[in-house]
Amino acid sequence: MAEITAALVKELREKTGAGMMDCKRALTEVAGDLEAGIDWLRQKGLAKAAKKAGRVAAEGLVAVESAGRHAAMVEVNSETDFVARNDSFQAFAREAAKLALDSDGTLEGLQAKTFPGSSDTVNDTLQGLIATIGENMTLRRVAKLEVAKGVIASYVHGPITPGASLGKIGVLVALESEGNVEFLSTLGRQIAMHVAATNPVALDASGVDPAVLERESNILREKNAGKPDHVMAKIVESGLKSYYKEVTLLEQPFVHDGSKTVSQVLKEAEGKAGAPVTLKAFVRYALGEGIEKEEGPDFAAEVAAMSR
Repeated sequence: MAEITAALVKELREKTGAGMMDCKRALTEVAGDLEAGIDWLRQKGLAKAAKKAGRVAAEGLVAVESAGRHAAMVEVNSETDFVARNDSFQAFAREAAKLALDSDGTLEGLQAKTFPGSSDTVNDTLQGLIATIGENMTLRRVAKLEVAKGVIASYVHGPITPGASLGKIGVLVALESEGNVEFLSTLGRQIAMHVAATNPVALDASGVDPAVLERESNILREKNAGKPDHVMAKIVESGLKSYYKEVTLLEQPFVHDGSKTVSQVLKEAEGKAGAPVTLKAFVRYALGEGIEKEEGPDFAAEVAAMSR
């Protein structure tokens, strides 16, 4: 039987994120074969992965992958920030973003793709990661933008290391233009930073959810109850115009120059770009947004319960 050295156990732990004792047992069971040890841990842990699936995963990373005129972004969640710092978790997020570049842009399509270096799908690889690391994880969402001409600019806020494509907020901005690519890339990144800071709900008024507009209109009507109908109509119209300036990207004051709107900045940029510039779309992912997080138990109560 092959000798199970500390170095071998350490290597298996680094590859899988599993506990030291689990790694030692796995290597013992497979006579020191590292790859077989990985499979053994996955096989033993997959039964536990289903039990972890119900646990809230609101930490993790947003990963961005850009390739000029097309780019992709994914959000991969974990239960704790500690796991988000795990090398295996980060490697999975990076590879998932790369695969998303050549996917159909849907979550299902990405989950079904073959993960690099194995015959497993992306979804199966994630299940294996859950089994070996011991936390619930989810590949929550994916976005993909493309332009026939121009650039897809990206920005990652709160990167794990300076300049990294993994962080807490990710933004993609599609600029369509036949202008200077270098200039467009710089402009696109500035707009992406703006989107990260202001979190617009839509590109322009036409993209705002009608249900949201109805709610805003009702609030305005309630605040001005008793006014004549013709006056009320003007109040609502004026109020919605103010609302659009706050929440639609093209109408927002540009964070890098508050004297101009994003729309005005784009118009002025045409001279430097050497061609018309159109902001076609944007996507912003903030880690864990919309996930209802569970409040942990009171620490003192938890200690007291353990002492009983």
